[in-house]
Amino acid sequence: MQQACCYDAPVRTTVTLDPDVVAGLRRAARERGTSFKQVLNDAVRAGLRPPGTPERYRLSTYAMGLREGTDLDKALALAADVDDEEVVRKLELRK
Repeated sequence: MQQACCYDAPVRTTVTLDPDVVAGLRRAARERGTSFKQVLNDAVRAGLRPPGTPERYRLSTYAMGLREGTDLDKALALAADVDDEEVVRKLELRK
């Protein structure tokens, strides 16, 4: 009979990292605003991924506000309105 082995809980282990690796991990943690542990786990997972396996793409979104009365279903009209406003502004600067 074969015994199944898996870990359902975090496992602690001791590894010795070179100073440049520690510095890189700390820098990445600071830049990403996350923990050293998370950056280390992400790096190990990336290193264990089979070659040619793409990393999942993530895109951050931000609320940019919306002009009152603007219908986003008509994006080309919105672009034209913005262009018209810019042309008017430039023409007024010439006066």
